[in-house]
Amino acid sequence: MSKTIFGPVNSRRFGKSLGVDLSPGTKQCNFDCLYCELEPAKTLASQSSVVPLKSLVSDIQEALESHKNIDVLTITANGEPTLYPYLDELIEEINKFKGNTKTLILSNGSTIADPVVQKALLKFDSVKLSLDCATAKCFKKLDRPESSIDLEQIKEGMLAFKKIYSGNLLIEILFVKDLNDNEQEVAKLNEFLLQLQPTRVDIGTIDRPPAYKISPVSYEKLHQLSFGFDSSLHIAIATKAPTSLEKFDYTKEEILNTLARRPLTQSDIEALFSKEAQKHFQELLSCGKIVKQDSSGVLFYKVA
Repeated sequence: MSKTIFGPVNSRRFGKSLGVDLSPGTKQCNFDCLYCELEPAKTLASQSSVVPLKSLVSDIQEALESHKNIDVLTITANGEPTLYPYLDELIEEINKFKGNTKTLILSNGSTIADPVVQKALLKFDSVKLSLDCATAKCFKKLDRPESSIDLEQIKEGMLAFKKIYSGNLLIEILFVKDLNDNEQEVAKLNEFLLQLQPTRVDIGTIDRPPAYKISPVSYEKLHQLSFGFDSSLHIAIATKAPTSLEKFDYTKEEILNTLARRPLTQSDIEALFSKEAQKHFQELLSCGKIVKQDSSGVLFYKVA
């Protein structure tokens, strides 16, 4: 298989996913995030090594012919995929032959204010953008962007893109211990996300060896941080809960109070609810006091 294609892998959120790497040979990114699993590298404003469009299209066609019933084609890179200069032409070609396969791009969000990038992203079924910080100080310290990149411009670009985009706009926040895991930063993120109203927000932490010496937060901390976001936002914890996590004997009233503060996913319920609490949960679901809502492949349970 070509170096540009990887997988397929089974994704909890997107189903059977086939990956496409737009920078297979080297890291090409305009961020040098502290948590990146790739080696530290100088930030770039554009790709210096570009995979020819024709060969990329050919690789993807061959891969889709070899792997049947792919749910989603995930466009990514060793770095930032929107730096690929032929992204618009690429998604145009993919949409001609992808059939029922959905398209997803994983971006750090840095170029979202660029109308040329927006034009390409509008053609994807789902767009996932990172937003680890809502303040400039945190952003520069954690994501270490290329000097020309401005956080306020990114946020304005996200808001502008949301107004014209009809697909699933997903936001990813990666929490790092002692950097963005405080109430003040979460409050600022929440304030912005309430304006943006994305389809879903995935929060997680470091789960692979990072480029720099930093530490993840615990699942318990992620759960605590999740309550700092407004209940109207669909917040999904993307980090798997440890099997040793303490489970709670929530009463029916406590379950409804919890869901009123934040809708929970099935994974949350399995991780946090005791067997008795899960029984109460099912009774509330059966009698209609709790309802479920699909948010781009993730089921959320909320108060009716």
